Amino acid sequence: MPRELAILTFQTLDGVMQAPRLPDEDTSGGFTRGGWADPYWDDVMKQVGRVAMAEPYDLLLGRKTYELFAPHFSAAGDANPMNSARKYVVTSTLSHLDWNNSVPLSGDVAQEVKALKSQDGPLLQVHGSWKLIQTLLAEDLIDEFRIWSFPVLVGAGKRLFGEGVMPRALRLTKSDTTPSGATMSIYR
Repeated sequence: MPRELAILTFQTLDGVMQAPRLPDEDTSGGFTRGGWADPYWDDVMKQVGRVAMAEPYDLLLGRKTYELFAPHFSAAGDANPMNSARKYVVTSTLSHLDWNNSVPLSGDVAQEVKALKSQDGPLLQVHGSWKLIQTLLAEDLIDEFRIWSFPVLVGAGKRLFGEGVMPRALRLTKSDTTPSGATMSIYR
């Protein structure tokens, strides 16, 4: 049975997904408001673990997200499920991937992802990876949107749904809030 692809994204109420965790995580475009999710992080991560990461999955990551995640999660040891997941990394510049179970993808990203989706295997989850998500949106390759919205406004920044997103209707399949006020919405 072909597998599905879900994005797992953190965004502000005004739709910015850039640099949720760390002030210097992604300063491209002059972005200076990184770390906006920090006051809500622990509540959200508990919910993410229960809802979005409890079942087996493989990861599909852009290069920048891979470079951010790899040192952190490699050091976390085998107890973290991200270490046992297969990681497909979209890259045209990295020749060696140190994080275990990592496989580089290059060439036509849409074709590579279509090939992955046609295979048997667990759910493909995309975390972060703004540029990759824009490609997946343009090619209509996303089956499920797992969005955590934080009660924060930051103004400018990379938006989940940027210019040129194809119009479509989504169906809400699950929602919840955290004690700190972040909202989880899962759409298909």
